[in-house]
Amino acid sequence: MASAADLSGLVALCQAAQTESTATSPDPVVVDADVLHDQLAALLVAPGSTILLGVLDDAPAGLLLARTVGPGPFSPDTVLHVEALYVDDSARRRGLGHALLAGACAEAEKAGATQVYAVHLPGARGVQRFFVRMGFAPAAAHRVVATHTLKRRLAGEPTVTGSRRRGAARGLEDLIARRRQVRTETETGPLDLRDVSAALAREAADQASGRDSISMQVKRAVASRRDSESSTTTS
Repeated sequence: MASAADLSGLVALCQAAQTESTATSPDPVVVDADVLHDQLAALLVAPGSTILLGVLDDAPAGLLLARTVGPGPFSPDTVLHVEALYVDDSARRRGLGHALLAGACAEAEKAGATQVYAVHLPGARGVQRFFVRMGFAPAAAHRVVATHTLKRRLAGEPTVTGSRRRGAARGLEDLIARRRQVRTETETGPLDLRDVSAALAREAADQASGRDSISMQVKRAVASRRDSESSTTTS
């Protein structure tokens, strides 16, 4: 369990975690050390909060931030939320993550928590895989909205995204209407294409019948000629 004497080490670990998790982001975020110091100091004394510091070779090398939640009006259970788990790159694959998670498990049992929830830092795929190996499974997804977007929605003001969606919906409705119009005109318009198709079919049948008649006449002529030639040769 961390104490006030560990704040400087915790601050350095938090900054390292932020740098790593936002390394591929176009806008990397690293919170000022003084701000982090105040935030962590508040967490140390907040009811239900847990800060664990992992030490390797007498140096701070990992941390775990958690808080106990519940029971509440809509849930009779007490759960432990692991909000951050980070191990410095130089200390990985040495069992420190397991030790920190074991400490969190002990805190969960102490608080009577029936479940442990965990989130991983953005971009921390290694931590995500670690959680999976430890038996963590996907839970119900949260929904999120920007505060300014929610404020506009509550005020009834359209947003850019909403306008684009409505425009796309109108475009789809127009396309469906045009297709229905073409289908209606094809079936019941001034020029009923079904009649045209029937006329073409009759014409094709007549042509086929004419070809059959000509073919029959040719066959008869050939047969008659053969009969005539056969009679002449015999005589």
